[in-house]
Amino acid sequence: MSFLPSWLDPEVILRGMGGWALAVLCLIIFAECGLLIGFFLPGDSLLFVAGLFVATGTIETPLWLVCALVTVCAFVGNVCGYWIGSKVGPSLFNKPNSKLFKREHVAKTHEFFEKYGARAIIMARFVPIVRTFITATAGVGRMDAKRFFSYSAVGAFLWASGVTILGYFLGEVDFIEKNIDAMAILIVLISVIPIAIEVLKARREKKQATKLANDDTQIIEHL
Repeated sequence: MSFLPSWLDPEVILRGMGGWALAVLCLIIFAECGLLIGFFLPGDSLLFVAGLFVATGTIETPLWLVCALVTVCAFVGNVCGYWIGSKVGPSLFNKPNSKLFKREHVAKTHEFFEKYGARAIIMARFVPIVRTFITATAGVGRMDAKRFFSYSAVGAFLWASGVTILGYFLGEVDFIEKNIDAMAILIVLISVIPIAIEVLKARREKKQATKLANDDTQIIEHL
C-alpha cells in the first residue's frame, strides 16, 4: 500500500504518463531542484521507480540516457534555483507563511548551509525539502557561482544517477518492488547518515572546546 496520495505516488505518475513518463520525470526533477514550489515532489522515489521501470521495460529508454537526462535536469534546476535566490531571494524569503511557503523551511536550510558550507550542496541532494531551498539560499548568500556549479554537478550526478541506478538493480527484487515507498524512505534515512555523523562530530568538537575553555578559566582563577 502506498504511503502517498495517488497524485504523488511515483508509480501512478509514471504509469499514467505512458510514453511521456520520462519527460514528466525530467520536469519534476527540475522543479524539485530549482523551483521553490517543487519541495513537496517525490524526487527520490520517482528516480528509484524510474530505474525499476527501465529494468522491466516499462520505460524503453536506455539506463545511461535516463541517468544523463535526470542528472542534467537536476543540475539545471540548481542553476535556476541559484538564479532565483540571487535575483529575487531576499524579498521572497521575507514574505509571510502561506500554504506552500513556510519560513521555517528557509530557516532550517540556511542553518544547514551555514553549518556545512559548500559541501552542503552535495549532502542536501539527498534530503527532501532542503535540496529545494538550499540552491536559492546559496544564491541569496552570493556563493561563488563557479564553486556552486561545481558542487552542484557532483551532487546532481550522485543523487539523480545514483538513485536511478539503485532502482534499476534492486527494483526487480520482489520485496522491494512491493514496498517502493518504504524503500524511498530508507534511501532518505541512509542518505542522512553522513549528515548525522557531521552533527555528532560538531557536537563533540563543541564539547571539547567548551571543556578546554572551562579548564583555562579554572587555571586562571587558581592563579
